[in-house]
Amino acid sequence: MRFFDVRRIPIRLLAAGTLPVLLLAGCGSSSSNGSGSSSKASSSSKAATASSSTSLPPYTVAAKDVSPISDVKVTTATGKSPAITLGKKPFQVNTTTVAVKSQGTGAVVKDTDLADVSYVAVNGRTGKTLADTFANAAGPMYLKDPSQFPGLVKAITGKKVGTTETIAVPPKEAFGSEGNSQLGVTRKDSVVFYLKINGARQNLASGTTVAPKSGMPTVKWNGITKPATITMPNADAPKKLESANLINGNGPTVKKGQTLTALYTGVIWTKGKAGKVFDSTGNTGRYGVPASFPIGEGKVIPGWDKALVGKKIGDRVEIVIPPSDGYGKTGNPQGGIKGTDTLVFVVDIVDAS
Repeated sequence: MRFFDVRRIPIRLLAAGTLPVLLLAGCGSSSSNGSGSSSKASSSSKAATASSSTSLPPYTVAAKDVSPISDVKVTTATGKSPAITLGKKPFQVNTTTVAVKSQGTGAVVKDTDLADVSYVAVNGRTGKTLADTFANAAGPMYLKDPSQFPGLVKAITGKKVGTTETIAVPPKEAFGSEGNSQLGVTRKDSVVFYLKINGARQNLASGTTVAPKSGMPTVKWNGITKPATITMPNADAPKKLESANLINGNGPTVKKGQTLTALYTGVIWTKGKAGKVFDSTGNTGRYGVPASFPIGEGKVIPGWDKALVGKKIGDRVEIVIPPSDGYGKTGNPQGGIKGTDTLVFVVDIVDAS
């Protein structure tokens, strides 16, 4: 089963193997938690997927045909999304080109941050709008995610929060040598953005460390690109849901119905031993990219809904989940989870919107 985040940037370059295999969402008839099907999200992701093939060389335009960034005009009106008008079409560049429209005064965005951005993107050949996250909010971008547009990451990194800019991205730093047929983008098409950086934060729990709760499994944090090590006490698993903070964050409270963005490691309770990891954002090929999902609405296992609504952005939470609040009597065979297995998670809440 794949869990796709339908709020992620809709035209992100999805490299093979980078999509999360989150075992929290329902799996049709195999799920016992009453959560919904992932078919809608899967369809959305497929519509966003760009080919990662490198069978064709990168497209390069002649110097005389390179378009000046000054040919990009942006109109903004109260209550409406910004509108991009291109000069002579096709609008083409060979390298990512940026024109800062207004300088922000906030923190400088680092390449390890989650960046909260709003943008309109258009096809440089046709001027057709490809995406509008001013109108349809997207989750935060993790700038180290290798499946993001390299050109877009370059344009955001090092800028201050509050900055607005126009960005022209060549094919090789956008959809690559195959383009994106579903969006009508060919291998020769540059992509043009108008973008505002709304905020940036660490891709990590951040706050005050809390002493571990007695009787709970111990957690060794191994960084965002490796699963955490979770070791059980020499005792039987508890029969009821238990949770405790390891870090108290300072952000807003997570509310029911929001989209939660988190790093996590999930293991199966093994008395007196380190639990077997069945899923983690730190797994090989996941690159520490956080996962996003609706919270409090039955879209994930009940233990997550119960434990994480009411927490704060920045919290690191340990959760012990009995079968009744996990996958129930049928378990989740795809994840190697039996109907009698108690699950243990450590979760870094990095965003909620």
